[in-house]
Amino acid sequence: MKYLHYMSGSTMPPTRALDGLLALSALMTTDIQRFEREHGLTTARVHLLWQLGAAGPSTQRDLAEALRVTPRNVTGLVDGLVGSGHVTREPHPGDRRATQVTLTAAGSRFVTELQRSHQDLADRLFGDLPEDRLVAFVAVLDETLERFAGLMGETGEQEGTAS
Repeated sequence: MKYLHYMSGSTMPPTRALDGLLALSALMTTDIQRFEREHGLTTARVHLLWQLGAAGPSTQRDLAEALRVTPRNVTGLVDGLVGSGHVTREPHPGDRRATQVTLTAAGSRFVTELQRSHQDLADRLFGDLPEDRLVAFVAVLDETLERFAGLMGETGEQEGTAS
């Protein structure tokens, strides 16, 4: 297996579970980075496009809150996405102090492709699992995410930055 460096060799179930999560994370990161390279986008820009696809036209402040970055970070991300033709930046129709970011036709096509790719991967990974096993997996995953988020809060982890 290519990702053996994530395998501790432990037979203890908690450690084996963590080893598996780390190996899966490495594989998914490689796949995501390949997708981003193919489209000439950074992870942060893809996250912003995904958010716009989910929420629709948004102010830069709303995007900053949703992405958990500073408004200044969003300004840089939007600058890049305006330059690549994925979004437009216009005055907000109801608040002249705010700027609204909207997907262009090219941005909408990209988000549609991203959503389709996401659904295809979900179907390929989990589509043939029995429902009871998938429900149990999702429950354990949700609990693990919640626990890890709690641990991150305990370490004083701060909001991320983006480029």
